[in-house]
Amino acid sequence: MLLICRYQVSPDREASFVERARRALALLTRAEGCLHGDLGRAVDQPDRWVLSVRFTSVVAYRRALSPFEIREHVVPLLSEALADEPATYETLAEAESGVVTDHPSLLASDDHRLG
Repeated sequence: MLLICRYQVSPDREASFVERARRALALLTRAEGCLHGDLGRAVDQPDRWVLSVRFTSVVAYRRALSPFEIREHVVPLLSEALADEPATYETLAEAESGVVTDHPSLLASDDHRLG
């Protein structure tokens, strides 16, 4: 399961945003079932940022959002993300060292398996 939150951050808010995003990454990646997280900035539009965090499952993602410290520090940051696109995605294929592994869809209504 992949969480992707996109942000538009003005230069005067950049330092505060980065501090909050780093704290969110630290808290989320401590959670059981969290594989890793990243914070990035668009090369062509430096006011655009992305926070992405990968979890082993939807259950791990939901459990990671449950602790009070997460609800206090992370959820407010997530709620500030641009809302014009979905933020959570299922992983249907992943690759490492040239080998692609497909995963079954988590959606009960349809199997969106690639390949």
